[in-house]
Amino acid sequence: MFHYIEFGDDFMSNTTYTEDYIESLYTKIGILLPHQLDVNEIAGKLGILIYFWDNPSQVLFLSGRAYIFLNQDLSPKQVWQDFCHELCHVLLHSGSQEKMPYSWIEYQEWKANNFMVQACVPTFMLNNITLPGTEDKAIQLIQELFNVEWDFAYKRLEQYKNNKFMHELDAKAEKMY
Repeated sequence: MFHYIEFGDDFMSNTTYTEDYIESLYTKIGILLPHQLDVNEIAGKLGILIYFWDNPSQVLFLSGRAYIFLNQDLSPKQVWQDFCHELCHVLLHSGSQEKMPYSWIEYQEWKANNFMVQACVPTFMLNNITLPGTEDKAIQLIQELFNVEWDFAYKRLEQYKNNKFMHELDAKAEKMY
């Protein structure tokens, strides 16, 4: 049971397709607040089986069912981050990478990394949070609320601020014309 989200032709947003996809997916399965962002909760609602093992995290499709194997030596924050990366492969990719050209594998991994950042710390949830005025406190809040590592929270905050700044510039430019 995989969820594919489609948007109508008149859909307009200041967010990316990935941000919209994640908001729609999470909303559809009742994940609306940061404390609900849980590997087992999300996997269960999407019909994905989770296993822990000694090898690097990866996805396996067998008889139409998705399995996410997560490395058992990861911290809880790393497990959450790896899960979101692998979730992209489940929801948006298909087939085995074994026979793909290297450039296509790189592309899929880049997409999965971008998806991971958005899925771990969704924009629609960030928009509902008042971030502290200092960068260190904002990073710490993101880290605590979304169960991600400090470097990850820093990267996500920078991305969020840059996107917000670009949308503000676009809005100002539109007013000029």
